Amino acid sequence: MSEHPRSIIAGTEADEADVVAATSAAVEAFGAYRATTPGQRGDFLEAVAAEIEADKDAIVEAAVAESNLPEARISGEVGRTTGQLRMFASVVRRGDHLGVRIDPALPDRAPMPRADIRQRHIALGPVAVFGASNFPLAFSTAGGDTASALAAGCPVVVKGHPAHPRAGYLAAAAVTRAVEKAGLPLGTFSFLLAPGGQSSIDLGQSLVTDPRIKAVGFTGSRGGGLALVAAAAARPEPIPVYAEMSSINPVVVLPGVLADGDVTALASAYVGSLTLGAGQFCTNPGLLFLPRGDAGDDFLVAAGNAVAEAVGGTMLTPGIATAYEKGTANLRDVSGVRIVGQGSDGGEHAPAPLLLESPTLTGVTDEVFGASGVVVRYDDVADLLPHLESLEGQLTATVHANDADADDAARLLPVLELKVGRILFNGWPTGVEVGHAMVHGGPFPATSDSRSTSVGSLAIERFQRPVAYQDVPSGVLPEAVRDDNPWGLARRIDGELQLP
Repeated sequence: MSEHPRSIIAGTEADEADVVAATSAAVEAFGAYRATTPGQRGDFLEAVAAEIEADKDAIVEAAVAESNLPEARISGEVGRTTGQLRMFASVVRRGDHLGVRIDPALPDRAPMPRADIRQRHIALGPVAVFGASNFPLAFSTAGGDTASALAAGCPVVVKGHPAHPRAGYLAAAAVTRAVEKAGLPLGTFSFLLAPGGQSSIDLGQSLVTDPRIKAVGFTGSRGGGLALVAAAAARPEPIPVYAEMSSINPVVVLPGVLADGDVTALASAYVGSLTLGAGQFCTNPGLLFLPRGDAGDDFLVAAGNAVAEAVGGTMLTPGIATAYEKGTANLRDVSGVRIVGQGSDGGEHAPAPLLLESPTLTGVTDEVFGASGVVVRYDDVADLLPHLESLEGQLTATVHANDADADDAARLLPVLELKVGRILFNGWPTGVEVGHAMVHGGPFPATSDSRSTSVGSLAIERFQRPVAYQDVPSGVLPEAVRDDNPWGLARRIDGELQLP
């Protein structure tokens, strides 16, 4: 790698000393960075997006070479990365995330007067962000966790993913240029990287247990996420870990849509979602519930044929390909499971897609990261509901239904609400819109904290906490809660929303 910009602490061989240097710099930067105005912070986030776009060609080239993902996919990730940075810039400028509430003093209230109480949300402090293997840009160095933490006013220390070091470095260099051009403290952003294996695990543990880190954002395996959660909880001062981990994203096909729709087209669309990107999406639909009967049989045959025609894509790393082969071998060994369709290997580290049918959920509900799915048949919704109730928490659930299925769908919805973060009708979960209403989260083990989302503007709330100011003199109050409202924020005054 070339010489690192000054605020990128370490490249491919970061160790505990680098963690201390990065987190210490982040603490030094915190006061000045969290004091930036909405306009200053918004300008900085937009500058990060512009710097990434300026290096787009080099970033795309590096990410394609390191991830085995196609150029079109990586180019799309650049757009998603810069788009969410600009979205958070608009969120910061608007100021809704500050959650300002003012209860004016009521000195004449009986039987007791009320004090003047004002509330806003403030940044937690330095945040550790772990890059994801399957999204070299949008969930990594300058991805959603970094963007939302910076938007909240938190300095960020990124642990780059060893699967795409060059792409991570280039993205980090872009962020660093924006930090320097904005005149912000260099500790506002740092990037650490270890080559993989135990050194990478040790680096992550050192970062999470460093007392200067106040929150963690993570996307990856259940084992990795739980290790970080345990490390954070064991600290003298426990901190929140927002870990997106494991999900098989159940799909429910209801009878009406099979009776009146194009069964072959529906099956083909399902397999397209299942095999998209070699199945390496956290929202991959790994479990499908299908009605028993002739129409269900037709769907299963069509889906099996579609899978048989599919060719495996090269997976992100050899280790991920090996884990997929082990996971699918375990599924095939489950009693009563049969192969519905199996595709072709696409070459080295490109294992075949696989579709199985199982008589029960026993042994088939662990996530297998890749293009494999399991179909479970059911008689009616009364038969289906216990299956859904027995599932672990998920990121998504999808229902395919038509008007004839309305009553059945209505019975499913309350169950699914308790199991997932996002419910889709007549679509496919592999695709997460970055917006204000999106939830990319869910009950454990989909995430370690179901109250949050890692995608969308609500993600900023993970890295904030509320503070109340009681009878604080007006000249001392922060700008957000002053009577003259210098930032022009929407605020709740005595519970009533008032626009600027």
